[in-house]
Amino acid sequence: MSQSTSSDLILSRRSFLQAASVTAISAAAISTQTEASPEATTVTENPLQEEPINPDFNLASAVTNTEASVATIVLNRMGFGPRPGDREAFNALGANDEARIAAYVEQQLNPDPAQDTEVAQRFIEAGFQTLDKTMNQLWRDHYRNDPGGDWTWTTLPIRETERATFIRAIYSKWQLQEVMADFWHNHFNVNGWESPQRHFFVQYDRDVIRQHLFGNFRDMLEAVAKSPVMLYYLDNESNTRSGPNENWARELFEIHGLGALNYYGVQSQSGLPSHEDNSNVPVGYVDGDVYEATRCFTGWTVSNSTSRGDTGEFMYIDDNHDRFQKSVLAFGAINFPADQGPMVDGLQVLDLIANHPGTAYYMCRKICKRLVNDEPSQTLINSAAAIFQQHVNSPDQIKRVLRHILNSAEFRTGLGNKIKRPFEATVSAMRLGQGDWLFGLDDDTSRFFTNYNRMGQQLFTWPAPDGYPDDKEAWSSSTPMIMRWRMYNYLTAETDENGAYRMPVFESSSAIGSTAPKDVLDYWISQILDRAFTDDEYYLLISFVAQPGNSPTQELPLLLDEEYHRRLRSLVSLLFQTPYFNMR
Repeated sequence: MSQSTSSDLILSRRSFLQAASVTAISAAAISTQTEASPEATTVTENPLQEEPINPDFNLASAVTNTEASVATIVLNRMGFGPRPGDREAFNALGANDEARIAAYVEQQLNPDPAQDTEVAQRFIEAGFQTLDKTMNQLWRDHYRNDPGGDWTWTTLPIRETERATFIRAIYSKWQLQEVMADFWHNHFNVNGWESPQRHFFVQYDRDVIRQHLFGNFRDMLEAVAKSPVMLYYLDNESNTRSGPNENWARELFEIHGLGALNYYGVQSQSGLPSHEDNSNVPVGYVDGDVYEATRCFTGWTVSNSTSRGDTGEFMYIDDNHDRFQKSVLAFGAINFPADQGPMVDGLQVLDLIANHPGTAYYMCRKICKRLVNDEPSQTLINSAAAIFQQHVNSPDQIKRVLRHILNSAEFRTGLGNKIKRPFEATVSAMRLGQGDWLFGLDDDTSRFFTNYNRMGQQLFTWPAPDGYPDDKEAWSSSTPMIMRWRMYNYLTAETDENGAYRMPVFESSSAIGSTAPKDVLDYWISQILDRAFTDDEYYLLISFVAQPGNSPTQELPLLLDEEYHRRLRSLVSLLFQTPYFNMR
C-alpha cells in the first residue's frame, strides 16, 4: 500500500476540512465517471498544508485503476460482498484464481438449505407466520379475512417477505442464490405492495422466483404466467374472449421474453425477415404477435369467487377462451388451429418465446449486465446465449448459463464499471460491519426502513413492469448519493434497545491490538476495501483518524471513550462512502 511514512502530521484546520470533505470527493467520483488516465495520480510532497491538497486530483481516475483482489471482485459480484473471513475462505479453495472461482461457483450453484443455520435461526427469532402458508391459506387468511381493515394483518405476507429478503441477503452463505432472487424479482417485476398482490406475495417469492432461479427458463415463464400475483398485476385474470386485455401478453414479449430490442413495431407479421440463426422464426415480434398472444391467454384467471371455488389459486375457464385460429411468431401463417385443448394456446406461446434465439440473447445480455458490468462484451453474451439455446429443454438450463458466465475471465476483471444499487450497498455494508438486526415484525425496525427506503429502492415496490434500473447512471445522481451516505451514517450509529451499537465497530477494532491511527486505518481499509489508496487519499484518511496534534503511529488513549468510539464509527462510515466501496 502506498502510504505516508511521516511520523508526525500536524493537522491544520483547512487540512481537517479537506479530510472531512472526502465524502464530497466520493460523490463527484461516482456521479462523474469518465475514462481514466493510465496511471493514478500521486503526490511526492506533504499535502497537509494550508494550500488545497492537489486540486487537480481526480478520484474517478483512481476508481477505474483500482486493483482489488479477485476474492473481493467475486464476492461482490456473485454475492452482496464479503463478511469477515470470507476472503480467506475463498482463497483456500484452490491453488490459483481460476480454481478458486470454479470451486466457489459449484458451491454456490448447489445450495444446501440445511447448512444455512444462521438464516434459519434468525427466521425463528423473527417469528414469521406466513412464509410457509399455501396459496389458499394466504388468500383465505390475509385477503378474504380482513378483520376490520387491519392493515398490519392483511399486509403481513409482503412485509414478512421484505424482512426475510434482508435476512437472507445479509446472513445467508448461499449468496449467489440471493443475488439471482433479486435479479429475477426485477426481471419479472411486480409491485408487491399493491392490493391484492400484497396479501399473498409470499407465493410469488417462494413458489415462482426462488423455486426456479437456477432451473429452466421455460418452466419459470409458466410459473410466472400462472401466479395469482402476476395474473392480478398485469390484469390477465380479467382477460376474456369478450373483453381481451393485452397487458400480460405485451410485457411477456417486451420485458420477460424477447425484450424491447427485438420489437419491430406495427408492421405486418408477414413482412419480418427470418432470424439469422433460425430461418423458421421471424427476427423479432410486432404488435400483431402481441394481439394474437393476448387471445391465446384468454381464460387464464384466478379462483376468486364462490362459483369458482374462491381458493385464490390459478384456474382456467374454457368458456372465456378465444377458441379460434391464431398466428404468433409465424410470419402471419396460422400456427394455432382452432379449438385446441385447455390452455394449449397459452402454453405454446410460452414455448415459442422460450425457444426463440432473440430471447436467448436478450436474457443472457441482461444476466451478464447484472453479474459482470454495465457493458458486457458481445463475445461473452453470444457464448452464454449459445448455451442458453443448447440447453433450452434442460432442467438446469439457467445453472449452466450462470456457470459459463461466472467462470469467464471477464467476470473476474474490470472492477469499477458498475455501481451497487441501494439494496446491494446496504446489505454489503451490513455484512462487512457485522450488523445485527432481527427484522421481526415486533422489532423496532421503523428507523431502518425509513432510512433505507429513502435511497430509492424499496423492495418489491417499483410500479412499472420493467423493474428497478440496472445501470450506474440511474443511481449516481446527487439525491441517491446523499441518501446512501445518510444510510451508512445511520448503520454505524444505530443502537438496540439496550444501547449497544448494532454494528460493533469498536469491538471489531479491539481485535487490532492497537489504537494508533495508522493501525486502525489500515485494518479498516483491509476489511472494507481490500485495495490500495494513493498518497493523496491516504493522507486525507489518516488525518481524519489522527485528529489535530496526534501522531499517526502513536496509540491514542483508549479511555477517550465516546470520542474514540465516535471517531471509529465515522471512519467506517467514511470508508463506506468512498467510490471504491460503492462500485463493483
